Amino acid sequence: MSHPAPATALRVAVIGAGPAGIYASDLLVKNAASIGREIHIDLIEKLPAPFGLIRYGVAPDHPRIKGIITSLHRVLDRPEIRLLGNIEIGKDVTVEELQEHYDAVVFATGAVQDRDLDIPGVDAEGSHGAADFVGFYDGNPDFPRTWDLSAQSVAVIGVGNVGLDVARVLAKTAEELNVTEIPENVYETLRTNQATEVHVFGRRGPAQAKFTPQELKELDHSPTVNVVVAPEDIDYDEASIEARSSSKSQDLVCQILEGYAIREPKDAPHTLQIHLFESPVEILTHEGRVVGLRTERTELDGSGHVRGTGAFTDWPVQAVYRAVGYRSEPIAGVPFNHVEHVIPNDGGHVLDHAGTPVPGLYATGWIKRGPIGLIGNTKSDAKETTDLLLADAAAGRLTAPTREADAILELLDARGIRVTTWEGWYRLDAEERRLGEESGVEGRERRKIVEWEDMVAHAHVAPAYV
Repeated sequence: MSHPAPATALRVAVIGAGPAGIYASDLLVKNAASIGREIHIDLIEKLPAPFGLIRYGVAPDHPRIKGIITSLHRVLDRPEIRLLGNIEIGKDVTVEELQEHYDAVVFATGAVQDRDLDIPGVDAEGSHGAADFVGFYDGNPDFPRTWDLSAQSVAVIGVGNVGLDVARVLAKTAEELNVTEIPENVYETLRTNQATEVHVFGRRGPAQAKFTPQELKELDHSPTVNVVVAPEDIDYDEASIEARSSSKSQDLVCQILEGYAIREPKDAPHTLQIHLFESPVEILTHEGRVVGLRTERTELDGSGHVRGTGAFTDWPVQAVYRAVGYRSEPIAGVPFNHVEHVIPNDGGHVLDHAGTPVPGLYATGWIKRGPIGLIGNTKSDAKETTDLLLADAAAGRLTAPTREADAILELLDARGIRVTTWEGWYRLDAEERRLGEESGVEGRERRKIVEWEDMVAHAHVAPAYV
């Protein structure tokens, strides 16, 4: 555990050790010279391990994206940043208590719950939120350890990258995924997967699909999956053509979808079909279980939007996965917009219900702007928020803490909280790598530990107060 901040340092608590929180921490430390003081960060995380969405929200067969952890590692190695994990804000320590210990608090808690999809049948057995399935296959200790994969035909609602991740994991074989870091319980469950058909549904056309080109292209890398797009689903109106021509990324998405639509079928045991211009209107059920999905055919209206045609199709599926977006959860003691599922803010300052900045409280990442955008957006978010915090510090608008730097550790220790640390992460990381090596699977770097208490046992370091 790094040394406590000197008495003259600005002390900041950043809540959430995912990319948003780590980028904010990095910028604050790098720009400390602008206020003429050292800045020391306590990066406080609910889970026993850091990295948030990169560890628990990215599909396990995406090592390229998970490589971002390497750059995040370099940030957390900085002596001015102290990781404190296994701490739930509002339960183990309150926001009011944090304000006594820090000059400022930055909320970067992300989004891990599914947005609602308001159609009949959504609560039936076999209807799942994508976030829950992602949490399962990524070994998040807060999510289920087993999953019912008895459905032979599956529907995924949503044409974003999360929908593609879910569809790809369902379409691949367990053996293909066993070279990744999936935990043993996930591998054993995936071996029971009966799915041979995976259908992905989007209500608009190729020019409006939210896939990234790389994600869409990677669908075809598996020899066990035949990717299909119907030729009639390739359609553009004037606004769609404009959207495509103004974005190289969107044009690539359209090209890839067109390629899938015109090629000969691949000889593969599993089919993954992307259906465009199909708007889900009802999950069909029998005796409380999913037996199908009803969609309405849509058509472009000239403005890039779609309208219903009145033509309906019932797709015989036994499970439905809703990948229509994530939403953030409120934090006790912090204002929250329950419609947009974000902390009200003016670009960084937390705003109260009257729209007035709450002194010393800030927000960044998805809890600030909603679950949209990629890593680049997260970095620009962090800069906007930290610039405001630094300006407030330089202008003397922050209230100095009334507690010593290590008093937060004493408080948590007195409450029986087994805090996990950056030193502890190195031990947990080493153990996961050892398990991966001992698995005997060629190419496997690690086998992720999933049980919460097992993670804490490796990553907890008894506090040593200085």
